[in-house]
Amino acid sequence: MIVRIVKMTFKPEFISEFVEVESKIHHKIRNFKGCTNLYILNDINNPGIFFSYSYWNSELELNNYRKSIFFRNTWETVKKMFAEKPEAWSTKIILKS
Repeated sequence: MIVRIVKMTFKPEFISEFVEVESKIHHKIRNFKGCTNLYILNDINNPGIFFSYSYWNSELELNNYRKSIFFRNTWETVKKMFAEKPEAWSTKIILKS
């Protein structure tokens, strides 16, 4: 299992637009082949910082999503909203309670 963590920092004027866009596409990402869970988190001290935590069966399925037309179109929509370059990590769970 792969956990993909993406930190996104948005310009203040785009925060509500990002939430609206994400609300419309969230189920599509969650139902993409190989995605088993998806969370969008918002920093409690900085409303412009969001984290996407997505769980994938494999790195291959994550990469298939990242290469998809759906992802490219979504990224094209939200990248203009960023205040900073997004950061991303592909991780694996080593301890679980």
